Amino acid sequence: MSAGGGTKAILAALGANAGIAVAKFVAFLFTGSSSMLAESVHSLADTSNQGLLLLGQRTSRRKATREHPFGFGRDRYFYAFVVALLLFTLGSVFAIYEGIHKIEHPEPLSSPLVAVLVLVVAIALEGYSFRTAIGESRALKGNATWWQFIRQAKAPELPVVLLEDAGALFGLVFALIGVGLSVLTGDPVWDGVGTLGIGVLLGVIAIILIVEMKSLLIGEGAAPDVLDTIVAQLAAGRVERVIHIRTQYLGPDELLIAAKIALTPGLTLAEVAQAIDDAELRVRSKVPSAKLIYLEPDLDRSSISR
Repeated sequence: MSAGGGTKAILAALGANAGIAVAKFVAFLFTGSSSMLAESVHSLADTSNQGLLLLGQRTSRRKATREHPFGFGRDRYFYAFVVALLLFTLGSVFAIYEGIHKIEHPEPLSSPLVAVLVLVVAIALEGYSFRTAIGESRALKGNATWWQFIRQAKAPELPVVLLEDAGALFGLVFALIGVGLSVLTGDPVWDGVGTLGIGVLLGVIAIILIVEMKSLLIGEGAAPDVLDTIVAQLAAGRVERVIHIRTQYLGPDELLIAAKIALTPGLTLAEVAQAIDDAELRVRSKVPSAKLIYLEPDLDRSSISR
């Protein structure tokens, strides 16, 4: 994914969540529904999150400095990690607290029809945002499952938006069920149950994102198929084999490769330099994200000992 990858999905989610947050809060003022209040905070958190993702994309494009010689590509991982923390604190913890409070001290709803109308409109808007994120993700997902895509993606924005939108849709359904059961049964405790369900759902999604973003922030290496491609491209021409190799993503679009390679014995200094240049060109032709490649030439001592 390019540096601006996922921007369309982020902007769609930003616009949808900002409008939905206002509508939900107005509905809460009319109805007093804790589900609507929880959903209002959830949408407000999501709106802030999309802003942070856009900020991460912008700051990650800064040029490398002496203090940060490998650039700022991991800014995108950092801000995605902050998004996960906000989703947990502003979304999950608040909704769980509010749900428990309403279950212990239920209050009757006023004007529930307003809440139902707002929730139905919100489901339609979130569905549009979710469909946009799915459309942008398909080209990158390939043959992988959606779960594999979320686990393996090196660019954080689309997995974050996908999970946020999925959580928002299910949360809206929980809120609709809570409000609906409160009206049908006359027991407002169901509104609190719906709020509690929203909190648990957001907590699960936030924890998944925290785990995945932490892994990216610490530093992940190339996927097995990408690593196999790199080794195959290195071990050609005058490179007899790859003795050992290390890879790490410095950002979604920047892969660092460091390897010790065994060269054909008897090469001149100029031939060694050319062999290294050729190996780098082969790798970059197959793995465009391999922006930084450091190769240490050596002899294949295993063949010499024989």
